[in-house]
Amino acid sequence: MLQIGDRVVYPMHGAGEITGIEEYDVMGQGQLKSYYVLQMPVGGMKIMFPADNIDKVGLREVSPTSMIGQIEDVLRGDPVKVVGSWNKRFHANLNRLKTGDVLEVAAVLRNLVLQDRIKKISSGERRLLDTAKQIFLTEMVYVLDGTMETTEAWLQKMLARDE
Repeated sequence: MLQIGDRVVYPMHGAGEITGIEEYDVMGQGQLKSYYVLQMPVGGMKIMFPADNIDKVGLREVSPTSMIGQIEDVLRGDPVKVVGSWNKRFHANLNRLKTGDVLEVAAVLRNLVLQDRIKKISSGERRLLDTAKQIFLTEMVYVLDGTMETTEAWLQKMLARDE
């Protein structure tokens, strides 16, 4: 059972804080359902999801600070190039993002950023990169206990390569 103030990750959306629990009568059935309210740290977006649906959506706690070293290793690591067309790469990366695993998200982010430096990525991959970056940064704001600006600066440092 989640509590107000818990920080959680909602796969494909990012991390946020539970700011409320509200009850609604869905489709006039006369039966109240509880919904968690998840406030995202970026853009003021608010997501509501049924309390009885936590396992199905893949909700998890924000990664502990003890994982920072592992996350940095992934970001500094060599990119893994998926063989095939941009479409095949897109679907492979999308499936990795859907896992909600912070290390998978970090790997997708690293791979797309580094690929874009070598040869510009497609518009579909660009949107995927933007999604991966949002998902990753919203969680890392909590993990690093920083602001979006300091977290983005940290990310840029991690992805810097000697040219």
